[in-house]
Parts: sequence; structure tokens; C-alpha cells
Amino acid sequence: MTDTIPGPDGQPRCRWCEAAPEFFDYHDREWGFPVDNDQRLFEKICLESFQSGLSWRTILAKRENFRRAFHDFDFHRVANFTRRDLDRLMRDEGIVRHRGKIEATINNAKRAREMVEKEGSLAAFFWRYEPDPDSLPPPQTATTSPEAIALAKELKKRGWKFVGPTTLYAFMQAMGLVNDHAERCVTREQVEKARRAFTRPI
Repeated sequence: MTDTIPGPDGQPRCRWCEAAPEFFDYHDREWGFPVDNDQRLFEKICLESFQSGLSWRTILAKRENFRRAFHDFDFHRVANFTRRDLDRLMRDEGIVRHRGKIEATINNAKRAREMVEKEGSLAAFFWRYEPDPDSLPPPQTATTSPEAIALAKELKKRGWKFVGPTTLYAFMQAMGLVNDHAERCVTREQVEKARRAFTRPI
């Protein structure tokens, strides 16, 4: 089986796009392109946590609902959520109503706020864990990495929840810390160019 499929324009895309038509746009515009915006990084790590045990298609379909429910994942605001907010979210049919994951998101917003105070930004912290590209296995053959394992350990030490190594490797793939597009995927070189031009936050 090939690791790519033809996209809408006939050019090869990563095979996982065949799972849902909406994946092509997400694949071409977002997945793997480097991100240094703290709010987007926090959103993604939260959504990856919500995805645990579910499909990304489910989460992507509900993403706008999640954004409305969590104030666009402004972690400064989410950190101040109260029991009333938790009750509101548990009644919100537009999101995944998992109490543990919702509570973890509110907790992680508090931890994110602390991290910004200590590290300057979430981006500066997360990008320290960017793997050496030469150390990576062939694209889409790994579900974690030593860097993802180390990041999970450090986040847990800092009090973050629902942030295991597999969740964090998916986060790294999506946010551009890893270019995991298939070798023949037309988007791989676009991501590589974006990574070459990207200024790593410090």
C-alpha cells in the first residue's frame, strides 16, 4: 500500500486524508506548519487531549464549538473558569463532555499561565523539544519520540494533565516541531520550506 493518495488536484497527499474530505484542507493549510503562537499551541495541546480515545475527525468537526466554549483557548481566561463554567461545559452538546478532560483543560490553562511567567512564552518552552530531523524514523512510522517522552515527563512534573507521550507527539507533528508528511506528499516540501524560514522562539 502506498503512503499517499491523490488529492483533489491530483497531487499526492498523506494517506490519512482519505478518512474524511475535510482532512485535505487541514492537511494542506495547517498540519506540520511551524507555529509559535501561544494561543494556538495551547489550543492544540488541549484538543489532542480531548481526542484521546476518539478520532481526530470528531474533534476537527467540533473545533469551532470548542473555540467558542473555551474563549478561543485564551488560557488566561480559561485559567479563571469556575465551577459554573465547568457545569456550562458539561451541558454543551457541541463539545466532548468528558469531565476529566474539561477539568484538565482548566488546570492546564493555569499551568500555561505559570509557564509564561517562568519561561516567557509557551512557544519558547515547547520548541526546546524539537527533535533533530536526522534522528527521526521514516514519516508516519512512530507514535512517540524521546523528545515527546521527555516533554510529557516535564509537563507532568509541572502539574499538567492528559499530556502523555503519544498525545504530545501528535501535538509536535501538527505544530511543525516534526515534519511527518509522507516523503512523496506534495505538502512535505512546503512544510520543509516553512520550517527553514521559521525563527525558533527563545
